[in-house]
Amino acid sequence: VHTSDFPGNYPGYDDTWDMQKFQKNFRIDVVHLDESSMEFDMVGIDAAIANAFRRILLAEVPTMAIEKVFIYNNTSIVQDEVLAHRLGLVPIKADPRLFEYRNTGEESAEEEGSEIDTIQLQLKIKCSRNPRASKDSSDPRELYLNHMVYSRDIKWVPIGNQADVFADSGIGPVHDDILIAQLRPGQELDIILHCVKGIGKDHAKFSPVATASYRLLPEITLLEPVEGEKAERLKRCFSRGVIDLEDVNGKKELTMSFFNLFFYLLHGNYKETQNPLYCPAALTSTIMKCFEWLVKSFIILFPPGLTGPTSVCLQAQ
Repeated sequence: VHTSDFPGNYPGYDDTWDMQKFQKNFRIDVVHLDESSMEFDMVGIDAAIANAFRRILLAEVPTMAIEKVFIYNNTSIVQDEVLAHRLGLVPIKADPRLFEYRNTGEESAEEEGSEIDTIQLQLKIKCSRNPRASKDSSDPRELYLNHMVYSRDIKWVPIGNQADVFADSGIGPVHDDILIAQLRPGQELDIILHCVKGIGKDHAKFSPVATASYRLLPEITLLEPVEGEKAERLKRCFSRGVIDLEDVNGKKELTMSFFNLFFYLLHGNYKETQNPLYCPAALTSTIMKCFEWLVKSFIILFPPGLTGPTSVCLQAQ
């Protein structure tokens, strides 16, 4: 069902729109949160709105990404086009709210940027032999210097007054261990990079999330008291950690309080529970307007103190 404008799609379920009911029932429960991922339950919202929020996370929240790659010297075995593509996908740590969208209509300014719409980075590195390497060594890590080019080698070159304005921002790649190329003695890279503001709808490199997905929250209903051998058999139908057993009057009995819906959703083994040969006492279904969300992002769009997923979700509102 794509909308609730026409109620009556589900028998015995009132899905007519009511603002007071929405304000009373809608809530967001954060299940897990760290620097790179966020899991939360969105309860009391229509599927169309939940999907719109997902699409906004993927395609409408702006970020800064490498758009122009000026290669002045590339003697590595990586072709210029491949190298430019790899560099364009390196996530950049910068607050896009502090920059303007670049005016692409001005052809004269195609190779130039200003401090209000462009971040300039430089990658300049040359591989050489290590004079202190052992004569019997065959390990490239000992024989060569700067033979592995990582994102940490990309340096920020301020434009105009950016050095003062963004002194504490730490502009640069989000990760410093992204492998870009491998070099051998005599090979070098000399590249200037221009980062601009954009959205994922224009190119995937501007998307602030690695994953933004949701699924209907599952519901498990016990059709009868489950104890003894039935409880053991039912427990084996699920992945480890989904349900557990409790001793009630000396008997092992299964109760609803032990259901871990997140693990159940993660493993998605509900088909086994619908087989009467394995567990005739359980019925699985989904809860309407209850969505389990997973958002992964390393890009922080808000000031320090918030995790990447939190800042992205707040910006998407």
